[in-house]
Amino acid sequence: MTGNNYYDVTEWGVLDAHTDIGAVINSMIQEIKDRQRKTVELRGESPEQTEEGYPGAVIYIPPGDYHLRTQVVIDISYLKIMGAGHGFVSSSIRYNIPEDRWSGLHELWPGGSRILVDIAQKKGDKESAGAAFYVERSGDPRISSVEFENFCIDGLHFVDDGSGDSENTYVNGKTGIYIASPQDSFRITGMGMVYLEHGVTICHADALSIHDNFIAECGSCIELRSSGQASKITDNLIGAGYKGYSIYAENFGGLLVSSNNVFPRGKSSLHFSGVLRSSVTGNRFHSFYPGMLVFEGNCSENLVSANHFLRDHEPWPPMQGYDNGLEDSCGLICVSGNYNTITANHISESIDTRYLKPAGVCPVIIHLLSGQGNYIGNNHIVATTEKTEQEVLENSACFDAQVGALLNSDRLKELPVTAVLVEKEAVCNTILDSASEEQAILDRKQNVFRAIPAM
Repeated sequence: MTGNNYYDVTEWGVLDAHTDIGAVINSMIQEIKDRQRKTVELRGESPEQTEEGYPGAVIYIPPGDYHLRTQVVIDISYLKIMGAGHGFVSSSIRYNIPEDRWSGLHELWPGGSRILVDIAQKKGDKESAGAAFYVERSGDPRISSVEFENFCIDGLHFVDDGSGDSENTYVNGKTGIYIASPQDSFRITGMGMVYLEHGVTICHADALSIHDNFIAECGSCIELRSSGQASKITDNLIGAGYKGYSIYAENFGGLLVSSNNVFPRGKSSLHFSGVLRSSVTGNRFHSFYPGMLVFEGNCSENLVSANHFLRDHEPWPPMQGYDNGLEDSCGLICVSGNYNTITANHISESIDTRYLKPAGVCPVIIHLLSGQGNYIGNNHIVATTEKTEQEVLENSACFDAQVGALLNSDRLKELPVTAVLVEKEAVCNTILDSASEEQAILDRKQNVFRAIPAM
């Protein structure tokens, strides 16, 4: 493929993309802007006098490893940066087996069109200084239609923060994509991101699409900050670390979170703060900790429906020493806000009682902390524990341990839980067919309650 608006990072000629792809892409962006300006000058007319616009450009990254030592700064619309494969492979598995076993692994590092983030950060730098791709443009119109597609951003290593093994801290100051200014119709599709403290951080999003990506083993995966509207997070494979969020959004309206498969070990699978009139539907959430879904800051008029929630215990020995610090009395689903609908979800808690915090606690499933007009109805809650002590296989592989835990169902018995807990600050709410009489704790004079019929 050739053309004036198509660029291949390996054919630029001015700089070596394998040594510093950041400098190469910045040079290409400057050339695109220079050429656009010259095109207008050759027409002899101002932009407002013509119906012809700027076509933008495609920057292609062929398969291979490309070090990024210079941050890419994007300040033009209609730019697509694309590769030939997201290249994700687990770095956590590699770092958590003895190094003398590395020689037996088929692959050691992520692949595809892979960017190795080698940005040198200084003490006191802003968070955005550690971003591989930084998007910012002031003025009107907002920067629009920038796309990232089908390549890998690899943060390489985490660093020691004094809490244990450096490769399990989820801290390194690196971000894959940081979008700082208001923008319209951005797309992040088919990307792979691994070992970044922040995968995607986006402020002031409008009509954003984050679709079909593999973002895992990052401190936080997707963060929508400041404010935003009318966007979607769909069909992604996501899994953050125990310090951060798999999906986070604040001050957002009209957000669609659908058909995502969210892995452990995020502090929260989904965390909303001040989010209104949004939908969380058809997702599969899996967590090793309570606080899987959190609504705080007066989240209101949101729909949470037809999701599958699973909370169980970390089965892989190298990661069993870490958690998000929450106790099981906090709840798997924690809601503060008004007029939210939580209906038709399947919620499973399957955990040996010795792993509950604190010891002897009765776990809470749905915890309504404050608000009015919330509707909690027709949720199916399944709570189980093991019939006997089950030996932990110290030498089992991560995949075998986690799959074995997921498929273990023949040694289980019912676990007593508080299915729905409504605090005194929450009034005029409706709770139907989501808990038995014994499983519900609420003021029944201040809230409507109908128990699941007994046998």
